[in-house]
Amino acid sequence: MGIVGSGPAGIYAADLLTKDDTLAASGTPVSIDILDKLPSPYGLVRYGVAPDHPRIKQIQGALHKILDKPQIRFLGNVEYGVDLKLEDLRRHYDAVVFATGSDRDRPLDIPGAGLPGCHGAADFVFWYDSHPDVAPSWAVDGTSVAVIGAGNVAVDVARILAKDADDLLETDITDNVHQDLRAKRVTDVHVFARRGIAQGKFTPMELRELDKQPGVEVIVYPEEFELCEASLAAIEGSNQVKTNVKVLQNWAIRDPRGEARRLHLHFLHRPVEVLGDERVTGLRTERMELTGDGGVRGTGEFVDHEVQAVYRAIGYLGSPVADLPFDDERGVIPNEGGRVLDLDEHHIPGVYATGWIKRGPVGLIGHTKGDALETVANLVADRESFTPAAEPAPEAFLRLLAERRVPYTTWEGWQRLEAHEESLGEPHGRKRVKVLSREEMTRIARDTTA
Repeated sequence: MGIVGSGPAGIYAADLLTKDDTLAASGTPVSIDILDKLPSPYGLVRYGVAPDHPRIKQIQGALHKILDKPQIRFLGNVEYGVDLKLEDLRRHYDAVVFATGSDRDRPLDIPGAGLPGCHGAADFVFWYDSHPDVAPSWAVDGTSVAVIGAGNVAVDVARILAKDADDLLETDITDNVHQDLRAKRVTDVHVFARRGIAQGKFTPMELRELDKQPGVEVIVYPEEFELCEASLAAIEGSNQVKTNVKVLQNWAIRDPRGEARRLHLHFLHRPVEVLGDERVTGLRTERMELTGDGGVRGTGEFVDHEVQAVYRAIGYLGSPVADLPFDDERGVIPNEGGRVLDLDEHHIPGVYATGWIKRGPVGLIGHTKGDALETVANLVADRESFTPAAEPAPEAFLRLLAERRVPYTTWEGWQRLEAHEESLGEPHGRKRVKVLSREEMTRIARDTTA
């Protein structure tokens, strides 16, 4: 069986498929290859989580145990759609699960959104996480910047923009990221949420971390603390919402601390235009009001904010997957319960999807477990209808990669790379320092003499 994508979604699917109560219990031998276009595993856990979130990054430990299973083989630096087609996978695997995630920013459809200085959060996150396929430098321009969004990604981006770069030296960031963040002159970060304080999508842990940064003051505005019947119901029905609202209300009534850097949280502001001629000079928002049912409507009152950069964190989209239909609006592979559908909405035999490429970028990392369970349950139910692979031997797939001169990495190679990164961090008292370039990652992973 083949799985494309080695983030949590793909790894959880592999874990379920190798448990005693799934395929193995039916007497079906299980052998799984997990393919990834990067030389390293873990997907967004490695390249989508802020470097100052070590607790979330500890999920890697659980994923490591799964990839260590003898029935699972990791093959990195193998890009589906470039090195391989669907027909290649079908020739070598009885079934294929796509777990390619969401790696693009949802566009901001307002005037001026294409101006220099207007950035997508995914691009910024990949940069500060040292993704090997993005440019190594990033100019954090201006003294005042805007972040659009009310989820955990928006909160992460705002925190990194406001943070003293030296406070990140205990993390796994690379020198180029530290140097560029240290050069920033940002004094004010403005976060804009279209809806009210009870509709924020961030988690309490992420929200509280905004106020734990030395030299940074979080400012919220009591006049934007509108609550309606739906908001009150949300507070009563969710401990997360109740906690978020309480934290925000406490911040709103406390005395100013007078810190050198400020992080402003604005609610009920809808961005309507990015201002500027040759580059970003400001952001215009419309004040909103709650409609009583959880929605909002415009008031016709507009506010101009002087900022020199805009970061949009309004959602991610998956990228089209070669040889498969794609829903451009939702950024997902069309599917029913993980069964991939063709243009006539019929299940493509033996082809499945899981994770964000299946359902969109909704929920936390842990939610992908339940999502994988649905996909795997349907895959197991369909197993009698699979067309057996023509060349199922594990060595046959490696021969294909060799014939195409794909410099693939292995699980053993990743462990060499991981040990190397840990050795880079050890002299500085850090868990690891990431290797920046794909070429260097691949060289270290493939160097069996190391």
